Amino acid sequence: MEDRHTNQALALAGVFQAAALVREIAREGGLIHTDAAEASIASVFATDPESVEAVFGDVAGVRLGLETMRDQLRAESKQGQDMETARYVIGMTVLERKLARKRGALEALGADIEEARRTYEHFGPGHANLHGRLADLYAEHISTLGPRIVVRGDEQVLRESGNVARVRALLLAGIRAAVLWRQLGGRRWQLVLARGRYLRATEGLLETNPAS
Repeated sequence: MEDRHTNQALALAGVFQAAALVREIAREGGLIHTDAAEASIASVFATDPESVEAVFGDVAGVRLGLETMRDQLRAESKQGQDMETARYVIGMTVLERKLARKRGALEALGADIEEARRTYEHFGPGHANLHGRLADLYAEHISTLGPRIVVRGDEQVLRESGNVARVRALLLAGIRAAVLWRQLGGRRWQLVLARGRYLRATEGLLETNPAS
């Protein structure tokens, strides 16, 4: 896909997908969109993709993110938006900037992700062992940057260690998508000034890649 806004929309949808999945865990007590979660987790290890869509396996792998982003962009006012999802998206883009500006931080995180690749290849993207490994990387490389992303929801659910690991692993995946978006020329001001272009690109992707 050569269109700049289409590629940016795909990458940004990865951020929205991570936000939607984190909200899902916090509010529903677990994952409903497990395929989307596995595509997001797998994207962390897509370090040399042939295309932007290949980061998520294909466009279907980030469909939840595209749908979430479309709904947010269509909303004409803050009252029409899901502000919790928006807050997670903004939080991940802020942390991406902090990570990029810290000397050597991206390289160090990338090296640790490569070390975690063996866990990914052995257990797969849906396994608790991998979630725990990525959660550790998030705590080591991201949580120290501040400000932390505060996840709101059922406190009992959010105290469960498996859910904590899944949330952190997905936030790491969202920040990875934010890095890709930035590399493709994405900027936060575009969410306001280029909102229409992003919406058209997102709707086009959903129309040409219908749900199976």
